[in-house]
Amino acid sequence: MRDHPVIAITVGEPAGIGPELVALLGERHRREPFAARLIVVGDAKLLAKRAALAGLAPRYRDYTPAALPPTDGSLEIWHQPVGVPVTPGHPDPSNAPSVLEMLSRAADGCATGAFAALVTAPVQKSVLQDAGIPFSGHTEFFAQRTRTPRVVMMLTGAGTASPLRVALVTTHLALRDVPAAITRAAVEETLRIVARELAAKFGLAAPRIAVCGLNPHAGEGGHLGREEIDVIAPAIAAAVAGGHAVSGPFPADTVFVPAVAQHFDAIVAMYHDQGLPVLKAATFGHGINVTLGLPFIRTSVDHGTALDLAADPVKARQADPGSLIAATRLAIELARRSAGG
Repeated sequence: MRDHPVIAITVGEPAGIGPELVALLGERHRREPFAARLIVVGDAKLLAKRAALAGLAPRYRDYTPAALPPTDGSLEIWHQPVGVPVTPGHPDPSNAPSVLEMLSRAADGCATGAFAALVTAPVQKSVLQDAGIPFSGHTEFFAQRTRTPRVVMMLTGAGTASPLRVALVTTHLALRDVPAAITRAAVEETLRIVARELAAKFGLAAPRIAVCGLNPHAGEGGHLGREEIDVIAPAIAAAVAGGHAVSGPFPADTVFVPAVAQHFDAIVAMYHDQGLPVLKAATFGHGINVTLGLPFIRTSVDHGTALDLAADPVKARQADPGSLIAATRLAIELARRSAGG
């Protein structure tokens, strides 16, 4: 188990690019097996059909928990049926409950220890909301499912010795709602979680953390807003008093400059579009979304459902699985470290 952890992978939106990305991951696993037992959570018939439509040839087999892991590079499928037939590229709100059930079962499997980590393909938030489900994202859903008061979304680049890591104080909020959500308690707790998880999960004994201001020029000494003075700086001071290497608040338009960013293990941004455009510009297609603070390991892709690609089998076959592969590799690495491997 330590050397070959059991990793769950959810398919995501069934009409999106997830099924093809899983098939491409399966082809990679067949040629160059990952050091893990990979369990795909999704509709078995859908996965087989979409792989065939795209001309892909992964090896799939049914998942039986008590069975010995496959040795032929197969992905094991834990069948979670869709509610209604799927048209690639055209999500149906009638399938929203089955998507939620898939995520719930995968999360519960991690919580019970059946899985060492969870990797998620993208979901279509708008379709879940159209079905009347108050879903704002995987991050928030898993926090609620596990009754975790606060989790932190962090994106990181893959394939570099010192990757850029960007964590967020707030996630999927309308911009007008962000300032009220930037409280001293929220910033302090985010910094504690980031410092703790970088040490525990990423092996960074004393992580160096930079913190962005909320306003342009980090408030310009109070002339462009007082959040830096009244909220963010006191939270940083509390983190430093707690023994953490935290600096800031820095203007967001300069802290991401490579010559500055290289001095830090992570940068904490105040809101989604303050930090993630920089990260995605540098790593898109190979970036990884990591949820910090959950009672289990969760990684994800850095992109959406790509409905336009899913609608065309030729384009779907050419989709880039780089982010899913990177997310899977990181999940395996974190699971092995957690198990002492």
